[in-house]
Amino acid sequence: MGDLLTRMPHLRASLRYGGSASLAALLPALLLPSFLQASGQAPVTNIVIDVAAGRHPISPYIYGVNFGSSRVLADLGATVNRSGGDSASLYNWRLDARNAGRDWFFESLPCKSEVLDQFGDGFVSLSRSGGARVMLTVPMIGWVARLGPDRSPLASFSIARYGLQQKTDASGFAEAGNGVNLDGQPIRGNDPRDAAQPDGPASEALRLRHTVARWKPASAGGVAFYLLDNEPSQWHLIHRDVQPEGLHAKDLSTKTLAYAAMIRSVDPSAKIVAPEVAGWASLKDSGFDQQQGGNRDAHHQTDRNSQTGGLDLLPWLLAQWKQAGHPIDVVSVHFYPPGGEYRDDGDDESPAMQLKRNQSTRLLWDRNYQDTNWINDKVALIPRLRRWVDQYYHPGTPIALTEYSWGGEKTMNGATTQADLLGIFGREGLYLATRWIAPAEGSPTYLAMKLFRNPDGRHQGFGEISVSASVPQPDDVSAFAAMRTSDKALTVIAINKQLANAAPVLLAFAHFGRAGTVEAIRLTDGKLSNLPGSLYAGAAMKTLLPPQSVTLFIFHADGH
Repeated sequence: MGDLLTRMPHLRASLRYGGSASLAALLPALLLPSFLQASGQAPVTNIVIDVAAGRHPISPYIYGVNFGSSRVLADLGATVNRSGGDSASLYNWRLDARNAGRDWFFESLPCKSEVLDQFGDGFVSLSRSGGARVMLTVPMIGWVARLGPDRSPLASFSIARYGLQQKTDASGFAEAGNGVNLDGQPIRGNDPRDAAQPDGPASEALRLRHTVARWKPASAGGVAFYLLDNEPSQWHLIHRDVQPEGLHAKDLSTKTLAYAAMIRSVDPSAKIVAPEVAGWASLKDSGFDQQQGGNRDAHHQTDRNSQTGGLDLLPWLLAQWKQAGHPIDVVSVHFYPPGGEYRDDGDDESPAMQLKRNQSTRLLWDRNYQDTNWINDKVALIPRLRRWVDQYYHPGTPIALTEYSWGGEKTMNGATTQADLLGIFGREGLYLATRWIAPAEGSPTYLAMKLFRNPDGRHQGFGEISVSASVPQPDDVSAFAAMRTSDKALTVIAINKQLANAAPVLLAFAHFGRAGTVEAIRLTDGKLSNLPGSLYAGAAMKTLLPPQSVTLFIFHADGH
């Protein structure tokens, strides 16, 4: 289409000066055929963009993943790569070994070469090769994995030692049980040294000194972020072989301060990220209180009453940290939607679940949206975190979502949801986000992430300065806008979430050039494709968004 435009200077002139002239009257039918054919089929959705309103930088760190390979990181243009998850809590850097906890029969295992088994130097190397900043987890639980002779695996709940159990690792390490007796009761009083060994800040300091010596400090391109363990309020569930009692609020605060001081002493330029708590319940209650839930005899002794003075856990932690100075640089949480949108054992792809995905991204930003599941509250996660941090800690301290996923990875519904999430992160001022985990290469969700950062193979995607974009019904059609500093282009991500209906839209601009050219790259039917170039005039453009599609529009105003 670019060649057509250069052959039609009279058309460009009429568009530039035509004011309110109709696009349909000025443009050949081939420029907007889809809209003209469908304009009578559905009401037009107005997307109103004001380049002078809502301006703020979008943090590049919202485009992160967990456990991305070098190739995936480079292709997505991912900015952060996180090595986290349950196995990171007991990572032994000397042995290069991990303990899988409840996820896999509480086995201590030697780390292998695949990316999901990388928690140390190998992870730093592959992340740097892919152009991403590195996030490493520093264990705080007080134990790390140990191995048997010749790096053989060990079991925390050995059948030989603790008897028959409900499940065993029959396909791999048959000696390992799941820690549950045949009568359904968990095994208690096991010896943590069966598959682990004690650990502490001094040992982890040696690890960090090794890391800095090999990769340089953060200020010179080394590891940029250190996370203080992984979901400590869930240790009593995931790692009950070494931490059978839920972690008390005061213990979490004490550990956090001790390990933060250690990291600061080794690499003052690295950013310390905490508390890495898991979901809504852990924002509210300590691990101990969650473990005691429903136990009326213990109610009067709960941490909420005896330790946090009635405050929710995270605000209380923030206040404790502030009393100690400024130990934490980035306040981080994990969040997954509570309605089953994301499941480890496969996703529900029914129409009802897809509609739930379309709506439940409101949990991140909408102060008026009431969760319809067990939370049953107005979550507004990002504004809530911002408010808590500003009130109880140091105002403006960055906030992060270091684990999230809305599921549906292999579907266009998952893709539109992922695009919606990235747009929300940028608009709402989140500092950092890393998806759990990096999506499968070529999947619709993968392509949705690629559309933001590297849709053309030249890393020319969505802009870096967020500007206002309003829509009437974001559960059906959402939109996000940003200015691109390299070429002063206005970039717009338009998402039609509807399962079967195309969406005629009118994009209207304020404080941007009234006429110019348009590029577009679209994700639909699981494929990315470049659309023919076109023109816009009268500070507006009409187009049609296919059902379940994500489109990146790039507007170049005349004279820029």
